[in-house]
Parts: sequence; C-alpha cells; structure tokens
Amino acid sequence: MMMMMLAVCLTGMANDGVYYVNGSQLVPAHDTNIAITKEVLSIDLNDDGFARVDVQYEFDNRGGEKMVTMGFEAMAPYNDGEKFNPGGRHPHIFDFSVVMNGEQVQYKNALMNVDDTSFTPLDMKIYRPSEYMEEGDGNQLINTKTKELVDFAYSYYFQARFKPGKNVIHHTYRYRMSNGVGRAFEVPYWLTPALRWANHQIDDFTLRISTPTFKHFWIEQKVFQGGQFNVISGKGKTRVAPNVDMEGHYEIALWNGTVEWHKRNFVPSDNFAIISADTYTMWDDKFPSGYFYDRSDTYYPRFDGEYSEDMKRIMRNLPYANRGYVFKDKKLQDYFNKIWWYTPDPSWKQDTSDFTEREWRLIKGE
Repeated sequence: MMMMMLAVCLTGMANDGVYYVNGSQLVPAHDTNIAITKEVLSIDLNDDGFARVDVQYEFDNRGGEKMVTMGFEAMAPYNDGEKFNPGGRHPHIFDFSVVMNGEQVQYKNALMNVDDTSFTPLDMKIYRPSEYMEEGDGNQLINTKTKELVDFAYSYYFQARFKPGKNVIHHTYRYRMSNGVGRAFEVPYWLTPALRWANHQIDDFTLRISTPTFKHFWIEQKVFQGGQFNVISGKGKTRVAPNVDMEGHYEIALWNGTVEWHKRNFVPSDNFAIISADTYTMWDDKFPSGYFYDRSDTYYPRFDGEYSEDMKRIMRNLPYANRGYVFKDKKLQDYFNKIWWYTPDPSWKQDTSDFTEREWRLIKGE
C-alpha cells in the first residue's frame, strides 16, 4: 500500500489567509522491497495562482512482479469557502495524472481516514460532516453509529503493476497556491514520507523550481544542506538571506527561468515550503517598498502610510525596474540599486507587452 499526502498548513494564519493543499511524495504504507533510485521534482510557480507539480520517479523493485495500491491524499482546505465534497475529489486539485512504465493509470476518488494506513474508503452512508466542521473550513467527519470523530482527506487511489527491476512513474497535477495577508503565495511540500521506502532515502534527488515570468521567494536552508541552488535557465539570482528576519533561508529571484538543487543519497530531514519574500517584511520599516516584487494580482507593495510623491513615483516605476530598465534619473537609479532583485539590463527595449493588469494599475497610481 502506498499513499501520497497533501496536507493543509494552518499555523500562524488564523482568518487572514487561505490554505489549500501541499504536495508530497509517493510513499509506501507498509514494508516494501521497492526503493526510490531517482526523483526529479519540478514545481512551476505561475501567475494564475496555481503551482504545477511534475515528478519523475525511478523505482527499483527488488522482488517479483506485484500489484500495489497507490494513493494520493489531500487534506481539506482552510478558509476557502468551498463546500464539502463527499465524492472525494479535492476542490483545488486539477489535471491529476499518473503514467507508469509508459501506460496511463486510471484512478478513483474517495474520502479516507488520514490515520488509516490500509487506505480504505470511508463508507459515506455512515459518515457525515461533524457539527464543528464549518463549510469549507474543517476536516472532521463523525461516525453516526459510534459518534467517533475522524480527520478525513480527499483521496485519489489506483492500482499499479510493478515489474521486477526498474519502474518509471511520471506524476503531474496542478493545485492552488495558498496566500494570506503579507504573503502573496506559499507552496508547501512534504519530503519526509520518502523515508518510508526500502532504502529510506532518495538515491538521486533533484528539485527544480521554475516560473514563466518573475517570482521572488524564500526556501528554508535546513532541508537543503550540502548543496546550493543554481540558476540553470533564464535569469535569476540566489543568496543566503542576509538578515535576522530571514535567517535560515535561501532567497531567490527568478525571471522566466529555473533554479535547481541536486544531491545524491538524499535523506530529507524535514518538509519545506516555497514562500513569497514579502513574508515578515510587509510592514517592517527596515525593508524599502519594492523589496518584494511579484507580477501577479496578489502583489501589494509594502504600505508606509501616506505615500510621498517620491514614493508614488517609485511605485509607478517598479514594473520597469523589474525588467531591468536603466534609469537616467539618479534618484530612481540610486533607489533601485539598493533593491536586491534589481538587475540592470541595457538591452531591454522597453517592451511593455507583457505588463500585467496589476502592473498597469501601479503605473497609473491606482
């Protein structure tokens, strides 16, 4: 039995944020002689509010051919306003697909008890939402016979045929990125379930994070020790975050590109999240307006109260600075030179065709 778990993360957001789901590993729910020999985890951060996950696995089945029940579990969302779906399909997961050894795998949906590793669908003739479960806001069902409360998950499960030796699984899906006040986006991902495979590690692991436009984000260092994030395509900058507010994080600014982290014999010590770089800095005077930038509609500049005329001018020029415009005005150039993500690009032809609606509103001072 195997399962993939997506969990909702409620810590620290209360009612000022929306949490949907987070990605995780395909893992066994019982002892197995199947090992992960290679994994390439690719996460695309898109401006439409969705992350796309593409995972290429290579497994080594050290025994004979076997059929294995595999599953994907997604905890109920928080604060999203969606209605409870007894059919088991998560309201914020789309385009779920599994291809194993070149063949498309068919899957089913059901609600399941998150503590039940037998991966048995709950009998919805017996279970109903508990009185404590607000619409779209909880994850507990009540057994109408025993009155027992259970935490449930929206589940996707299927049968997979493992042949002896090498097996390849290609798994993809899209899901909504969480967000909140002072946090434009957050994409949590569970890595530690990989320890449940026979080799208790990933022999060859690669993480790739890509964006089609521009994203500025943090990732905790503690999970990704013994290596570094490298820009392998497009344009980007990486560093260890320089001050106490961001202590223990990598900081990454990425323009239509990809960063990669790679390690052999990877034993994940914890889970991780990709977090927009406005977190903890939104209202902090140590960080200038524009320190964090994002091209999506979720972007909001740090607010200093009443903007001065100089600050309004800076706001109007943020979209140009983000594309590398070299300012002739010394005041503007000096200001943006202090912004870490700013990278002057004399070759930029002032093409505004990719400016977003939000950016045009910035330019107009709206």
